[in-house]
Amino acid sequence: MRYRFASLLSVALLLVACASTPPPKPAIYSGASSNANDAGDDRLDAVVWMQTAIEHDLVYRQVYRLAEQKLAQALIDPQWDALAHGERSNNAAALPPAVIVDVDETVLDNTPFEARMIRDNSDFNVAAWNAWVARESARALPGALEFTKFAAAHAVTLFYLTNRDESMTTATRDNLAKQGFPLADGEQTVLAKGAATPGCVANGGDKGCRRKLVAAHYRVLLMFGDQLGDFIDGADADNATRRERVQPYGDWFGERWFVLPNPDYGSWEKALTQHNADAKLPTDPRAAKHAALRTD
Repeated sequence: MRYRFASLLSVALLLVACASTPPPKPAIYSGASSNANDAGDDRLDAVVWMQTAIEHDLVYRQVYRLAEQKLAQALIDPQWDALAHGERSNNAAALPPAVIVDVDETVLDNTPFEARMIRDNSDFNVAAWNAWVARESARALPGALEFTKFAAAHAVTLFYLTNRDESMTTATRDNLAKQGFPLADGEQTVLAKGAATPGCVANGGDKGCRRKLVAAHYRVLLMFGDQLGDFIDGADADNATRRERVQPYGDWFGERWFVLPNPDYGSWEKALTQHNADAKLPTDPRAAKHAALRTD
């Protein structure tokens, strides 16, 4: 009986305490939110979407199917050229046609590697990435194989420009071959980071030098990628600069340039976590991302 009375008394005191405690005020957004340091892995939703969502596959197929139509138009227009301003110094009209594609998350799917990092609660490291590339087991992304075969059937040479290290060129080429991607005989069409271009020095992962290398002998009709740097140099910058640099090419997307979605990693993330105007936030990537959220 005494135990029951004590329990009832405890409940009564708790109710009184709750009634006397004012409800918390609604939070007003002012930069990083209160859950910016949650332990959850930011990559989880992105990778699960990339691996399981039918919407992901439909976007890829949609982009590559539209590109087939644009390629057919480009082939009959000798003035059609997809290189950014300043990247061509010769007359392309009489040159044979080519298409430039990025590799990772554009034609090859590396989400199993990303999923392993999530499973193992680990960050990106070069040794693990090298081991993944050496397996040569990345699969073709939806629509990519069909488009590249369509291009090759119309005598278009495919160039694969990747920011994988140059030491990975052979493994990358073999992986592409295993998946059935067309690769020109007797010509190096897989151009990795570090590939030499006479008279041109690349800045970091910029691909402009390699695009110029292709342009010396080909008319580039279309380009594909999941990062802004797959189309123009200088994409490793803050968002305002990125928007300014892409502004002259607004009409080219869906016409000469085709972007594939990558919510997992890329220069879009660096724009927040490495080029944030607030010097305090880049030291905390999650806080920088929360600070970028809009609530109106």
